[in-house]
Amino acid sequence: MATKKLKIRDLTLRDGQQSLFATRLKQQDIDPLLPLYKDAGFYIMEVWGGAVPDSVMRYLDESPWVRLRTISEAIGGKSLLSALSRGRNLFGYVPYPDSVLEGFYKEAIKNGLNVMRIFDALNDIDNVKESIRLINELGGIADAAVCYTVDPKDAEEAAPVKKGFFASLFGKKETKPEVKKIFTDEYFVNKAVEMERLGAKIITLKDMAGLVNPLRAASIIGKLKQAVKVPVDFHTHCTPGYGLASSLMAIMNGVDILDTNIWWFGEGSAAPAIELVYIFCKKLGVEIEADMEKVGEIRERLEGIRRNLADFDLNKDHFPKRFDPLKDTLPAEVDAMFDKAIAAAKAGDEEELLRNCHAIEAHFGFPKPNLLVKEAEVPGGMYSNMVAQLKALNSSDLLDDAMKLIPKVRRDAGLVPLVTPTSQIVGAQAVNLAIDRKKGNPDYTNASNQFISLVKGEYGHTPAPIDPAFREKITGDAVEHPYDVSKYRKPEIPTVAELGGVKLATNTEEELLMELLPNVANKFLRNRREEEYAAKQPKEAPKAAEPAAPKAAEVAQEPITGEVFRAPMGGRIIDIHVKAGDKVKKGQVMMVYEAMKMENDLEAERDLTVKRVFVTTDEVIGTDAPLIEFE
Repeated sequence: MATKKLKIRDLTLRDGQQSLFATRLKQQDIDPLLPLYKDAGFYIMEVWGGAVPDSVMRYLDESPWVRLRTISEAIGGKSLLSALSRGRNLFGYVPYPDSVLEGFYKEAIKNGLNVMRIFDALNDIDNVKESIRLINELGGIADAAVCYTVDPKDAEEAAPVKKGFFASLFGKKETKPEVKKIFTDEYFVNKAVEMERLGAKIITLKDMAGLVNPLRAASIIGKLKQAVKVPVDFHTHCTPGYGLASSLMAIMNGVDILDTNIWWFGEGSAAPAIELVYIFCKKLGVEIEADMEKVGEIRERLEGIRRNLADFDLNKDHFPKRFDPLKDTLPAEVDAMFDKAIAAAKAGDEEELLRNCHAIEAHFGFPKPNLLVKEAEVPGGMYSNMVAQLKALNSSDLLDDAMKLIPKVRRDAGLVPLVTPTSQIVGAQAVNLAIDRKKGNPDYTNASNQFISLVKGEYGHTPAPIDPAFREKITGDAVEHPYDVSKYRKPEIPTVAELGGVKLATNTEEELLMELLPNVANKFLRNRREEEYAAKQPKEAPKAAEPAAPKAAEVAQEPITGEVFRAPMGGRIIDIHVKAGDKVKKGQVMMVYEAMKMENDLEAERDLTVKRVFVTTDEVIGTDAPLIEFE
């Protein structure tokens, strides 16, 4: 009998660093790893897409094209290189016409990309089909991802109680009629079958919030394997504590490819660590198609790299233990945990399976499950965004009401999955609805522009149809109106007069960056043109370095006496729009921070005067950290 094999997609250089370290891995840290990666035997290496093109320009002043090209040249075709895109939206939220998609994909493949993983926040096939076609035609491999989500838990409005004659006559307890489930196993399988029909060469079950519990993972993966002929990939995160156990279930139910990270870049809010997966596979008689000795050499280098990323690491004081699965002997009680987990998985005992997987992770020092995400069944960033909004409105007492209204908002808006950006839109609208009710206003008196666009149809087709009467109430028109891609206008490439009259973008790669990420690319390309201009000028004496901006700890030495806005959840400061002395108006965005891979706007609830700001751009802060003090 042939040994069962498991292919690995290594996420370390893209999703791993994005999930744990705000996408701050520099090229100079990646380069020494590449000779080791070349011989590591990974089926796929995810190295690009997601936040990488934006972040390497915005924060590292590096070219995303150079990153892709450098990795491709070093790997030499030994592993396939993959990237992540939002289908028609590429790396943003604005739909692009086919000409932009084609230009981008063509250049990416030219620079060494092999696999493009394509997903859409609404699981709208129309938003991914052109990307599948183009990737295949241009010589790439189209990997179509079905985004996992769950049906909303019943809320007060989700299923109204209907009084029955016999129930009232005999005094029986009333029960709510069952609400039809949308996100069944068949929903995900049908999406996958349609994507395969359109030309997908890999199907991924993509669980960005880590909400796939083990039994559900087993069920969906098993059905996908029966329904499609192409390889099936499983992508999840460990945020709420399901990741490791669900990955084990996926392996036992025939998944072809599993997404993992190498030890120091794994677990927590990232995907499972390959080392723990390797132990499970060894016990199951499954051969991992990766050279674990080379993986070990990469792991040794990654520890130092992670320590250098401490400024972006919320767990910098709680490192996992060092561990080499090829050399270290597990304590007997820990080895038994792996055996018990496998036995529980075979028996379908999810509680026992999770208990042992959590104990394994705790032994090695990995972060505990995020119970908030687990219980609320919403992405952590969505929750933190709601908390931030309510704190800014001085209405934190409405949080429970807003959480209970999420199912209503989702149902009214066509049962949209809770994936960026729809999760933020739904969360913000649930807050608005709670405030409307507190004030005695009709529901949806205050609808955000993004919610209006969602209901209008500009984000795509929703999983369930929106009631035309509701659409007319929100948008003024009962008819669905998709985003009109003909409105897209290619940005003009400016001439920089003060730098010798050169064009800001000088080649196809740079023009594409201007199309996709105009604000970030503008600054990045200006830096390149300034360097080129300076190289032609006579040498000048170096200027004295300006003093660095004070850190939060330094600013916070003076006692706090005024009203303070605190971080609702740990994250990273993206942008600060105010400074000491500024007078802010109600509704003004004062700060943007990232939590759980989602951006959160902090708005002023009333007119205020800023006394001081405690944080600096790019700083990583913990839950309840002081952000702004007001006069």
